[in-house]
Amino acid sequence: MEIEEKQAEVIDHFVKQVSAQKGSALGSVFVEATSHPSLFAFSEILAVPTVAELEGTDNSVHLEMLRLFAHGTWSDYKRNSGKFPQLVPDQVLKLKQLTVLTLAETKKVLSYDQLMRELDVTNVRELEDFLINDCMYAGLVRGKLDQLQRYFEVQFAAGRDLRPGQLGSMIQTLSNWLATSDNLLVTIQDKIKWADTMSELDKKHRKELEDRVMEVKKAVSVKEGWSCEREFFNSSKNA
Repeated sequence: MEIEEKQAEVIDHFVKQVSAQKGSALGSVFVEATSHPSLFAFSEILAVPTVAELEGTDNSVHLEMLRLFAHGTWSDYKRNSGKFPQLVPDQVLKLKQLTVLTLAETKKVLSYDQLMRELDVTNVRELEDFLINDCMYAGLVRGKLDQLQRYFEVQFAAGRDLRPGQLGSMIQTLSNWLATSDNLLVTIQDKIKWADTMSELDKKHRKELEDRVMEVKKAVSVKEGWSCEREFFNSSKNA
C-alpha cells in the first residue's frame, strides 16, 4: 500500500502535464514519467484524451512506449525494440523493476535462472544487488533470497496496471475466492455446531457420572451405617 500512496501525487502531476500537451511534445513528458523513481502505474496517464489522440498518428510510437511501461516487460521490449523509441538508462531500470512485479503476479518463488534470463543479468551478485537495492529498498517487493537454493521467495509485490482483458479474469478470481470463503465459513460454522453439541453431550455425560458417583457414595454410606449398627447390636447382645 505504501508504494501506491507515494506515487499518487506524482501521477496527478503527470496527468496535468500530458493534459496540457499534444502530439510530439508528449514524447518528452512520457520519458520523464517512465523514468521517475516513484512512478510505477500509468493507467491514469493513458486515459488522458490527448494521449489517446496519438493512436494512428506519426507519434503513436510514444503511445506504444507508454503502454509498454503500463503492461509490458523487458522481454517485450527486446522482442519489439524497433517499434519503441530508444530507452534511456532510467527507463531500462524502471522496466526491469516492472518485470519483477509481473513475474511476482503468477509465482511466489522465482528462480535465479528465470530472473537472470528475464532481466538480462549475467551473474548472481548482480541479480541480488538489483533485487535488494532497486526492488526491495524501493518498496516494490518484499521477500527472502535463498543463495543456496538459488531462488527469490516473494512475500509482497506491488500491483501493476491492469492489462486489457485482465479485469474479467480478476473478477472471476475474486468471485471464486469469495465462493471458497463462503464454503469454508459454512464448514467452520458446522464444526462449531458439532463442537457445541459434543460439549453439551460431554456436560450431560459428566453430570450423569457425578450423579452416579453420588448414588454409589450414598449407598456405601448407608451400608457402612448398617454394618456399624449390626456390630453394636451384636456386641450389646454378647455383653
